[in-house]
Amino acid sequence: MKKIIILNGPNLNLLGEREKSQYGSSSLSEIEQNCKVFSEKNNIEMSFFQSNIEGEIVEKIQLSRKDFDGLIINAGGYTHTSVAIHDALKIIKIPIIELHISNIYNREDFRHKSLISKVANGVICGFGANGYIMALEAIIKFVKNENR
Repeated sequence: MKKIIILNGPNLNLLGEREKSQYGSSSLSEIEQNCKVFSEKNNIEMSFFQSNIEGEIVEKIQLSRKDFDGLIINAGGYTHTSVAIHDALKIIKIPIIELHISNIYNREDFRHKSLISKVANGVICGFGANGYIMALEAIIKFVKNENR
């Protein structure tokens, strides 16, 4: 059974409450539940984590390099600012999907630059909470192709 980790950055714990026009009305726990259902149907062991603290996210990334077959990250605001998260992702040798609920290219200019994109295998943005399932579908394909 393949193991996938989904990491979520700052303020994503407030999904369903904040900026519904950008992020929709689904809470992070609802998104997590949908991911669990999808993972079970697809024989995937999924771990879901959220932190507002950059160092905790870096530690999870570092630990994932040996414990997981693929990583999905919605780094929130750290996408645009965290060299530490970029460097941690650069070290791991498993497939990485960068994920954003909103279309970061339809937003403020500072959101157009991602420090994660250069180390990710792919980027999904602008599909709302459905992006999480899309990211799981994509990471499954990356993980299967790595084992050929």
